[in-house]
Amino acid sequence: MDLGIAGKRALVTAASKGLGRGCAEALAAAGVDLVLNARGAEALTATADDLARRHGVKVTAIAADITTEAGRARVLDAAGPVDILVTNAGGPPPGLWSDWDREDFIRAIDANMLTPIALMKATLPGMIGKGWGRVVNITSQSVKSPIAQLGLSNAARAGLTGYVGGTARQVAPHGVTINNLLPGIHATDRADALDQGVVKAQSISLDEARAQRAATIPARRYGTAEEFGATCAFLCSTHAGFIIGQNILLDGGAFNATL
Repeated sequence: MDLGIAGKRALVTAASKGLGRGCAEALAAAGVDLVLNARGAEALTATADDLARRHGVKVTAIAADITTEAGRARVLDAAGPVDILVTNAGGPPPGLWSDWDREDFIRAIDANMLTPIALMKATLPGMIGKGWGRVVNITSQSVKSPIAQLGLSNAARAGLTGYVGGTARQVAPHGVTINNLLPGIHATDRADALDQGVVKAQSISLDEARAQRAATIPARRYGTAEEFGATCAFLCSTHAGFIIGQNILLDGGAFNATL
Protein backbone atom coordinates (compact mmCIF):
# COMPACT_ATOMS: atom_id res chain seq x y z
CA MET A 1 0.00 0.00 0.00
CA ASP A 2 1.23 3.48 -0.89
CA LEU A 3 0.98 5.45 2.36
CA GLY A 4 0.96 8.74 0.48
CA ILE A 5 3.63 10.37 2.66
CA ALA A 6 6.74 10.20 0.47
CA GLY A 7 8.62 13.48 0.75
CA LYS A 8 7.14 14.34 4.15
CA ARG A 9 9.46 15.16 7.07
CA ALA A 10 9.26 13.36 10.42
CA LEU A 11 10.83 13.80 13.85
CA VAL A 12 11.21 10.53 15.76
CA THR A 13 12.60 10.49 19.30
CA ALA A 14 14.36 7.60 21.05
CA ALA A 15 14.89 6.33 17.52
CA SER A 16 18.27 4.59 17.61
CA LYS A 17 16.84 1.17 18.52
CA GLY A 18 13.75 -0.70 19.65
CA LEU A 19 10.27 0.56 18.86
CA GLY A 20 11.49 4.03 17.93
CA ARG A 21 13.78 2.58 15.31
CA GLY A 22 10.97 0.34 14.08
CA CYS A 23 8.84 3.43 13.46
CA ALA A 24 11.72 5.28 11.80
CA GLU A 25 12.40 2.29 9.55
CA ALA A 26 8.79 2.04 8.40
CA LEU A 27 8.57 5.78 7.71
CA ALA A 28 11.84 5.72 5.77
CA ALA A 29 10.53 2.81 3.70
CA ALA A 30 7.52 5.00 2.86
CA GLY A 31 9.83 7.73 1.55
CA VAL A 32 9.74 10.04 4.58
CA ASP A 33 12.79 12.18 5.38
CA LEU A 34 13.79 11.81 9.01
CA VAL A 35 15.16 13.74 11.94
CA LEU A 36 16.18 11.15 14.52
CA ASN A 37 16.97 11.75 18.17
CA ALA A 38 18.43 9.64 20.95
CA ARG A 39 20.92 10.19 23.74
CA GLY A 40 23.61 7.79 22.51
CA ALA A 41 25.45 9.32 19.57
CA GLU A 42 27.14 6.16 18.32
CA ALA A 43 24.02 4.01 18.00
CA LEU A 44 22.03 6.94 16.64
CA THR A 45 24.55 7.72 13.92
CA ALA A 46 24.70 4.07 12.91
CA THR A 47 20.91 3.92 12.63
CA ALA A 48 20.73 7.16 10.64
CA ASP A 49 23.42 6.04 8.20
CA ASP A 50 21.78 2.64 7.73
CA LEU A 51 18.30 4.06 7.04
CA ALA A 52 19.61 6.69 4.63
CA ARG A 53 21.65 4.12 2.72
CA ARG A 54 18.91 1.51 2.42
CA HIS A 55 15.92 3.77 1.76
CA GLY A 56 17.43 6.73 -0.03
CA VAL A 57 15.88 9.35 2.25
CA LYS A 58 17.46 12.29 4.03
CA VAL A 59 18.24 11.47 7.65
CA THR A 60 19.51 13.94 10.25
CA ALA A 61 20.75 12.59 13.59
CA ILE A 62 20.71 14.79 16.69
CA ALA A 63 22.13 13.22 19.85
CA ALA A 64 20.59 14.98 22.84
CA ASP A 65 18.56 14.36 25.98
CA ILE A 66 15.08 15.22 24.72
CA THR A 67 13.75 15.38 28.29
CA THR A 68 15.74 18.57 28.96
CA GLU A 69 14.84 22.03 27.72
CA ALA A 70 18.27 22.45 26.13
CA GLY A 71 18.07 19.06 24.42
CA ARG A 72 14.62 19.78 23.00
CA ALA A 73 15.78 23.16 21.73
CA ARG A 74 18.67 21.55 19.84
CA VAL A 75 16.47 18.89 18.28
CA LEU A 76 13.64 21.22 17.33
CA ASP A 77 16.04 23.77 15.86
CA ALA A 78 17.62 21.08 13.68
CA ALA A 79 14.26 19.59 12.71
CA GLY A 80 12.55 22.79 11.64
CA PRO A 81 8.96 22.39 10.43
CA VAL A 82 7.88 18.74 10.41
CA ASP A 83 4.82 16.99 9.06
CA ILE A 84 5.03 13.99 11.37
CA LEU A 85 6.01 13.67 15.04
CA VAL A 86 6.62 10.34 16.76
CA THR A 87 7.34 10.71 20.47
CA ASN A 88 9.02 7.94 22.39
CA ALA A 89 10.98 7.63 25.62
CA GLY A 90 12.24 4.79 27.74
CA GLY A 91 10.04 3.90 30.69
CA PRO A 92 10.92 4.57 34.32
CA PRO A 93 12.38 1.75 36.43
CA PRO A 94 10.07 -0.81 38.04
CA GLY A 95 9.60 -1.08 41.79
CA LEU A 96 7.15 -1.03 44.67
CA TRP A 97 4.80 1.79 45.59
CA SER A 98 6.85 2.36 48.73
CA ASP A 99 10.08 2.85 46.74
CA TRP A 100 9.10 6.07 44.98
CA ASP A 101 9.45 9.61 46.26
CA ARG A 102 8.34 12.89 44.76
CA GLU A 103 11.50 13.28 42.68
CA ASP A 104 10.99 9.84 41.13
CA PHE A 105 7.54 10.91 39.96
CA ILE A 106 8.86 14.24 38.68
CA ARG A 107 11.47 12.45 36.54
CA ALA A 108 8.87 10.02 35.19
CA ILE A 109 6.40 12.80 34.38
CA ASP A 110 9.13 14.90 32.75
CA ALA A 111 10.16 12.04 30.45
CA ASN A 112 6.85 10.35 29.70
CA MET A 113 4.31 13.16 29.90
CA LEU A 114 5.75 16.67 29.80
CA THR A 115 8.35 15.99 27.09
CA PRO A 116 5.81 14.67 24.54
CA ILE A 117 3.53 17.58 25.40
CA ALA A 118 6.36 20.09 24.85
CA LEU A 119 7.18 18.50 21.49
CA MET A 120 3.55 18.64 20.42
CA LYS A 121 3.23 22.28 21.46
CA ALA A 122 6.32 23.10 19.40
CA THR A 123 5.30 21.24 16.23
CA LEU A 124 1.51 21.43 16.09
CA PRO A 125 1.31 25.10 15.02
CA GLY A 126 3.30 24.37 11.87
CA MET A 127 1.12 21.36 11.06
CA ILE A 128 -2.04 23.38 11.60
CA GLY A 129 -0.68 26.11 9.35
CA LYS A 130 -0.18 23.59 6.53
CA GLY A 131 -3.54 21.93 7.13
CA TRP A 132 -1.96 18.49 7.56
CA GLY A 133 -0.02 16.68 10.26
CA ARG A 134 0.36 13.44 12.15
CA VAL A 135 1.42 12.81 15.75
CA VAL A 136 1.91 9.35 17.22
CA ASN A 137 2.89 8.97 20.87
CA ILE A 138 4.34 5.65 21.97
CA THR A 139 2.92 5.03 25.44
CA SER A 140 2.22 1.61 27.03
CA GLN A 141 -0.37 -1.10 27.49
CA SER A 142 -0.34 -0.01 31.15
CA VAL A 143 -2.62 2.88 30.16
CA LYS A 144 -5.36 0.29 29.62
CA SER A 145 -4.27 -2.26 32.21
CA PRO A 146 -1.94 -0.98 34.96
CA ILE A 147 1.18 -3.01 35.64
CA ALA A 148 1.75 -3.21 39.39
CA GLN A 149 5.53 -2.81 39.39
CA LEU A 150 5.44 0.03 36.82
CA GLY A 151 3.57 2.57 38.89
CA LEU A 152 5.74 5.48 37.72
CA SER A 153 5.00 4.63 34.09
CA ASN A 154 1.31 4.01 34.80
CA ALA A 155 0.95 7.48 36.30
CA ALA A 156 2.95 9.49 33.77
CA ARG A 157 1.54 7.84 30.66
CA ALA A 158 -2.02 8.08 31.93
CA GLY A 159 -1.50 11.83 32.28
CA LEU A 160 -0.26 12.08 28.68
CA THR A 161 -3.25 10.06 27.51
CA GLY A 162 -5.65 12.51 29.13
CA TYR A 163 -3.90 15.46 27.52
CA VAL A 164 -4.00 13.83 24.09
CA GLY A 165 -7.68 12.99 24.45
CA GLY A 166 -8.60 16.66 24.55
CA THR A 167 -5.89 18.09 22.31
CA ALA A 168 -6.52 15.62 19.47
CA ARG A 169 -10.08 16.86 19.14
CA GLN A 170 -9.01 20.49 19.14
CA VAL A 171 -6.56 20.10 16.27
CA ALA A 172 -8.57 17.61 14.18
CA PRO A 173 -10.49 20.33 12.28
CA HIS A 174 -7.13 21.48 10.88
CA GLY A 175 -6.24 18.16 9.26
CA VAL A 176 -3.96 17.12 12.12
CA THR A 177 -4.36 13.78 13.90
CA ILE A 178 -2.93 12.70 17.25
CA ASN A 179 -3.06 9.08 18.37
CA ASN A 180 -1.27 6.87 20.86
CA LEU A 181 0.25 3.45 20.30
CA LEU A 182 0.20 1.21 23.36
CA PRO A 183 2.83 -1.53 23.12
CA GLY A 184 2.70 -4.70 25.11
CA ILE A 185 5.81 -6.81 25.38
CA HIS A 186 8.03 -6.50 22.32
CA ALA A 187 11.47 -7.98 21.67
CA THR A 188 13.42 -4.88 22.71
CA ASP A 189 16.01 -3.86 25.29
CA ARG A 190 13.17 -2.77 27.58
CA ALA A 191 11.73 -6.28 27.56
CA ASP A 192 15.19 -7.70 28.26
CA ALA A 193 15.55 -5.42 31.28
CA LEU A 194 12.17 -6.46 32.67
CA ASP A 195 12.93 -10.13 32.04
CA GLN A 196 16.27 -9.79 33.81
CA GLY A 197 14.32 -8.67 36.86
CA VAL A 198 12.36 -11.92 36.72
CA VAL A 199 15.62 -13.85 36.32
CA LYS A 200 16.96 -12.36 39.54
CA ALA A 201 13.71 -12.64 41.48
CA GLN A 202 13.01 -16.27 40.55
CA SER A 203 16.54 -17.59 39.96
CA ILE A 204 15.68 -18.83 36.47
CA SER A 205 17.35 -18.42 33.08
CA LEU A 206 16.59 -15.59 30.69
CA ASP A 207 15.05 -18.03 28.21
CA GLU A 208 12.81 -19.38 30.96
CA ALA A 209 11.76 -15.86 31.94
CA ARG A 210 10.90 -15.04 28.33
CA ALA A 211 8.96 -18.27 27.89
CA GLN A 212 7.08 -17.61 31.10
CA ARG A 213 6.06 -14.12 29.95
CA ALA A 214 5.22 -15.26 26.41
CA ALA A 215 2.86 -17.87 27.85
CA THR A 216 0.71 -15.05 29.29
CA ILE A 217 0.20 -13.53 25.81
CA PRO A 218 -2.52 -15.07 23.61
CA ALA A 219 -0.24 -14.72 20.57
CA ARG A 220 2.34 -16.76 22.56
CA ARG A 221 5.22 -14.53 21.47
CA TYR A 222 6.69 -11.10 21.86
CA GLY A 223 5.88 -8.44 19.30
CA THR A 224 8.49 -7.19 16.84
CA ALA A 225 9.72 -3.68 16.19
CA GLU A 226 8.93 -4.19 12.49
CA GLU A 227 5.21 -4.83 12.98
CA PHE A 228 4.99 -2.04 15.52
CA GLY A 229 6.64 0.34 13.06
CA ALA A 230 4.25 -0.66 10.29
CA THR A 231 1.29 0.28 12.47
CA CYS A 232 2.91 3.61 13.32
CA ALA A 233 3.54 4.36 9.65
CA PHE A 234 -0.10 3.64 8.80
CA LEU A 235 -1.28 6.08 11.48
CA CYS A 236 1.02 8.65 9.87
CA SER A 237 -0.35 7.98 6.40
CA THR A 238 -2.90 9.79 4.28
CA HIS A 239 -5.28 6.88 4.90
CA ALA A 240 -5.56 7.52 8.66
CA GLY A 241 -7.09 10.99 8.65
CA PHE A 242 -10.28 9.80 10.34
CA ILE A 243 -8.50 8.14 13.27
CA ILE A 244 -8.53 10.77 16.00
CA GLY A 245 -7.43 10.58 19.64
CA GLN A 246 -7.29 6.79 19.79
CA ASN A 247 -5.27 4.48 22.05
CA ILE A 248 -4.32 1.50 19.92
CA LEU A 249 -3.06 -1.62 21.66
CA LEU A 250 -0.34 -3.78 20.13
CA ASP A 251 -0.11 -6.42 22.81
CA GLY A 252 -0.80 -9.78 21.20
CA GLY A 253 -4.21 -9.94 22.90
CA ALA A 254 -2.86 -9.58 26.44
CA PHE A 255 -5.48 -7.02 27.47
CA ASN A 256 -8.63 -9.05 28.02
CA ALA A 257 -11.74 -6.97 27.36
CA THR A 258 -14.83 -6.98 25.16
CA LEU A 259 -14.62 -3.23 24.48
